Amino acid sequence: MKTLDIIAEILKIEGINYLSAFPTTNMIESAAKIGIKPIICRQERAGVGIADGFSRINNGSPLGVFAMQYGPGAENAYSGIATAYSDSVPMLLLPLGHPTDRDRIFPNFSSIESFATITKYAEQINYPGKVVDTMRRAFANIRMGRPGPVLVEIPTDVGEAEVSAELLKGYSTTPSIISQGNPSDVDKIAKILLGAKNPVIYAGQGVLYSEATSELEELAELSGIAVTTTMAGKSAFSEIHPLSLGSSSGVMNDAVYHYIDTSDVVLGIGTSFTKHGMTTTIP
Repeated sequence: MKTLDIIAEILKIEGINYLSAFPTTNMIESAAKIGIKPIICRQERAGVGIADGFSRINNGSPLGVFAMQYGPGAENAYSGIATAYSDSVPMLLLPLGHPTDRDRIFPNFSSIESFATITKYAEQINYPGKVVDTMRRAFANIRMGRPGPVLVEIPTDVGEAEVSAELLKGYSTTPSIISQGNPSDVDKIAKILLGAKNPVIYAGQGVLYSEATSELEELAELSGIAVTTTMAGKSAFSEIHPLSLGSSSGVMNDAVYHYIDTSDVVLGIGTSFTKHGMTTTIP
């Protein structure tokens, strides 16, 4: 069994059934022979987009995964990964790396160094025996905290190295840890909302990844507060619901503009309020 085969088995354990990929990478063959279906794209940027979209429509469970070759293949994926990072999309990237005797020697492209600023976490499997621990850390980072793309670089010689199947016995999935707000803070917010004359709820994609759409609807209906969503949070609240104002960004419909402009309290749920060209400016 090769290191790439171990990685494929771990993907299977983690519930991955599809692998977006662009040749040449033997990760495709390792995945296909155990039933993970490869989706071959025409260019790496498109392959990242496939994995990105898959993660979004599934709220990160299961994840989108993309595998590509080293050098030009990894380079071509850059813009897609940057987009996923800026939109906080959870996904796993599996670029091959140059053989370890050429690793990080100019002009060879290093995914670890080059993608450091546009991934949540990046690690290289620099020794075959580390594959299980590296993949565990990768999935743990995907599941913990703010979502984002995680990258594991696999040097070609490490990926093709023969390893014992016994290594798989040391792998176990890392559960997601759910946190909640301080109850006293929640009470304070509830009192502020009840005392507000024109409150509005501004919901982001955190509602989707938390699978909290039904709870958001319940809150809106109990309080009678209208809801608008960020572009990334679109569908977190049904747009045919009587209390829906629709989604909003730098541009918005008249209803959103009116409610935001006249509001005295804006409750953000699953959003950071960070100022950005694709978000609504809060007065």
